[in-house]
Amino acid sequence: MKTIRLRAGKERSLQRRHPWVFEGSIAKGGGDSGETVRVESSDGQFLGWAAYSPQSLIRARVWSFDESERIDAAFFQRRIAAAVAVRARLPIASNAMRLVHGEADGLPGLVVDRYDDVLSVQFSSAGTERWKAQIADALLAATGLTKIFERSDANVRALEGLPEVRAWLRGEGPTERTIQEHQWQLTLDVAEGHKTGYYLDQRDNRKKFADTVRQYGCQRVLNCFSYTGGFSVAALAGGATDVTSVDSSGPSLARATAHVALNGFDPAHHKALDADVNATLRQALQNGERYDAIVLDPPKFAPTAAHAERAARAYKDINRLALKLLQPGGILFTFSCSGGIPPDLFHKIVAGAGLDAPADGFILDRVGATPDHPQTICFPEGEYLKGLLILKR
Repeated sequence: MKTIRLRAGKERSLQRRHPWVFEGSIAKGGGDSGETVRVESSDGQFLGWAAYSPQSLIRARVWSFDESERIDAAFFQRRIAAAVAVRARLPIASNAMRLVHGEADGLPGLVVDRYDDVLSVQFSSAGTERWKAQIADALLAATGLTKIFERSDANVRALEGLPEVRAWLRGEGPTERTIQEHQWQLTLDVAEGHKTGYYLDQRDNRKKFADTVRQYGCQRVLNCFSYTGGFSVAALAGGATDVTSVDSSGPSLARATAHVALNGFDPAHHKALDADVNATLRQALQNGERYDAIVLDPPKFAPTAAHAERAARAYKDINRLALKLLQPGGILFTFSCSGGIPPDLFHKIVAGAGLDAPADGFILDRVGATPDHPQTICFPEGEYLKGLLILKR
């Protein structure tokens, strides 16, 4: 077994059960891509078994902190079975859910989403790539399913020196699926949809939005960065009668329009607008438009903390415009999915937007990802999605 030894003082994060070892923390040692290595402190004390990645700044990702554990096919069977068992205990009102959430489930670099009868899997690290076949076998054994579609096409693959892959890994057939979410249905394509096919992390927030629209009697709703209209369907389910979905993807908007019909809502109550969100917000303000509720669910403006300053300006601008467009008593549901923007900074950004609008509001709720996308105590980076539900004063 190959060994990497850390520089003095660099063992503290691993002793706190944080699973990442950065390039600059390593004094000596290495391994092949994805190879399991023994991680030791500067004085030779065992710290963990990790997957080595010679091209990544995160040079090693810890599989286990237990010295007696062996990283083999049985290890992945145990970890995956445990992850699936946890999801079985959660109150998930859907036939689509996240079954494995990377570091939170002790499987760094592995994401597995279930969409009805197919698993959509993303291998984003050298370690998971090396154990791909064993992981696939373990997933089928734990779920009883027969189909796995690989969505290893995220940009982080390049940082690991890995090519993009988008293909059937087990089984074959059509890639379109219809999922049930709360009281409505949504469609997706596991081969073409964003992330692994859809934004499952917003499932409960879409339900909360439907309930909020109903509770506050919101009729006119603007859904920005709407993708395939999940929040638009939720607004219609909550009783809204004038819902606009804004996105720069024509195919996504076409699916949003189809979702309105699929769920039996009046198509006259929904409009799909293929446009830039910032330009749309500015034009609406010039036109004197006002809304009862606005959703801001933008893409990842800050993938890392290094991008936070530039992202903060983008988040502030769209929130300022949205607050100006809201009626007094209107609802703003605003999100950031950027890992480089922590919750306290996001709150400060929205507060700054309020000062510039100028507008104030009550924070009705702070929300995050659904429980099947867990954040653990030892891995705060797992808290990537954060949102504020605001009632404008």
